[in-house]
Amino acid sequence: MATRKVTLSLDASAVEYAERAAKAHGVSLSSWLSKAARREAVRTGYRAARPSAEAEGLAVTDEAEVAAAEKELRAEG
Repeated sequence: MATRKVTLSLDASAVEYAERAAKAHGVSLSSWLSKAARREAVRTGYRAARPSAEAEGLAVTDEAEVAAAEKELRAEG
């Protein structure tokens, strides 16, 4: 998937949460934030006019990861 450099401003606690989550999942902060942004866009109803098969596959994978993480969190109490 193509990447594009952007400059963002995030509140300090959001960055801390994201850094910890990325580290826990063994991915870079950029990768984690990219997945989080895509998941949130899909969750809130965004649908590309003509989504690519790759984008659809990533969204499905991301949703499966979220479901698995929620299951783990519920199991931990």
